Amino acid sequence: MKIQWSTDYELGIGVIDAQHKRIVEYINDVHDIAENRGGREEIDKVLHLLVDYTLSHFAFEEALLEESGYAELPEHQVTHRMFEKQIQVLQERFANGDDVAIELADVLQDWLLKHIMTDDQSYRATVKNRFLNSTPEKHASWIKRATKRFFS
Repeated sequence: MKIQWSTDYELGIGVIDAQHKRIVEYINDVHDIAENRGGREEIDKVLHLLVDYTLSHFAFEEALLEESGYAELPEHQVTHRMFEKQIQVLQERFANGDDVAIELADVLQDWLLKHIMTDDQSYRATVKNRFLNSTPEKHASWIKRATKRFFS
């Protein structure tokens, strides 16, 4: 089932909200291709982009939380690592010929929305207070450097 983005999913941290929206777009792309009986190569390409972008997002988010002094970063990282393992299993099944594209998109969708509404909400205040309240030049410069580092 495709995701309709909602402001309910926004953290009010522009760079993170934009990344979450991009992940949702990739998930919707997988659904579109699968529903229209797209070829395995087409699905593989989008799944690769989706997983790669999601992992880059995790790395970016963790760096942002570290920069913000988020005390619960280790717990947040554990949730990311557990999910990465789940994604890896599904990717391996796909590589072995299993038709798991929709399952992978659904798992990503369910996990992402729950993660945004719970785990990500927990760091919202810390990032806004400690990082985004710094000089605009400082956080804009950090975001630019981190974006290049994790999404190049």
